[in-house]
This record gives sequence, structure tokens and C-alpha cells, in this order.
Amino acid sequence: MAGIKVFGHPASTSTRRVLIALHEKNVDFEFVHVELKDGEHKKEPYILRNPFGKVPAFEDGDFKIFESRAITQYIAHEFSDKGNNLLSTGKDMAIIAMGIEIESHEFDPVGSKLVWEQVLKPLYGMTTDKTVVEEEEAKLAKVLDVYEHRLGESKYLAADHFTLVDLHTIPVIQYLLGTPTKKLFDERPHVSAWVADITSRPSAQKVL
Repeated sequence: MAGIKVFGHPASTSTRRVLIALHEKNVDFEFVHVELKDGEHKKEPYILRNPFGKVPAFEDGDFKIFESRAITQYIAHEFSDKGNNLLSTGKDMAIIAMGIEIESHEFDPVGSKLVWEQVLKPLYGMTTDKTVVEEEEAKLAKVLDVYEHRLGESKYLAADHFTLVDLHTIPVIQYLLGTPTKKLFDERPHVSAWVADITSRPSAQKVL
């Protein structure tokens, strides 16, 4: 087995996405800590792994890649015979591709802003901007309404089994469950049941 290395930070939602995928696949890996507060991700040697200076970066032997959702897709395809199947076949792969786009463009930017305002800012001794929280919660509510409708039709967002689409949402949801934004998940029965399901998976628990 060529050595798999994940370069990242354990609190980073993007890093956690990759770690959850590896745990779902029961794949052994080495975690290399990148210290964000020292700006390690913005200088050499890390910047050679990801020229945009963001975590995570990934290596599988000589194969190197960055961008968390690209890494999780590599893991799901490369280790398709191991652990849990995170993909679908035929036309359903297009549903997964669509779900990944929705999570990346609609769910994550809003969810990440809410994490920044309510979780990370207080950690840095900064004040949460209540106006921003209200604006972003209104946007998140619209996304969760779409998810609620979808989860009324299938057990998970892209299929009747857990896929990358569900996996990608877990790190942001884990943070938001510790904030008042949790109410937006709780108010929607299908979303609420889905959140309880995906966040209780062993892979999700391991990254906490």
C-alpha cells in the first residue's frame, strides 16, 4: 500500500471532509499537521503542495492532489472496493455530481460564514456580527428547504444510501449543531432525522 498522507488542520472543515472519507473507506493514512495560526499553509514547503495556500493537500504515493471535494472523489473511486460505497452508478452519478455542486455553491459558503461568525470569531476574541448571522441564516433556511423536500423523496441527498453528497456537509453541520443555528435543522423533520443519522456515523465521530 503506497503511503497516503493528508496535510491539514484537524479543526478545518475541508480537512475533516477528507478524513471522514478515509474513515468511511477504512483506508490507513498518515496525518501531517499544518499549523494555520503560524501561516505554515502560506509558505514553503506547503505552498508547493497547494499553490492557493489552503488546507488540505493529499498524497497517495507519487499522486498529489488538493481541493477537498476532489480528494474525496479520488478516495471514493480509487478505493471503491473498500469500506462503504460513497458513489452510485449510471445516471445516478449525475445526481451525485449535482448534489456536490449544490453543497459546494449553496450550502457550504453560507454554513461556513455561520461557523466563522458563531464559532471561530469568539475563539479569536472577536465579536459575532448578529446582522450577518441573521442574513446567512435566511439563506441557509432556503437551502435546507430544498434539502427537506429532497429528503422526503429519498433517505439521503443523492440516493437511498449515504454518498459523498451527504458526507461533504458533515463538518459544517457538526459545528453548527453547537450554535443557535441548530434550530434550522431541528425545525425540518426530514433534515433533522438525516442530520442525526449522518453525524452519528463512526467516521463522523472519529473526526471530532
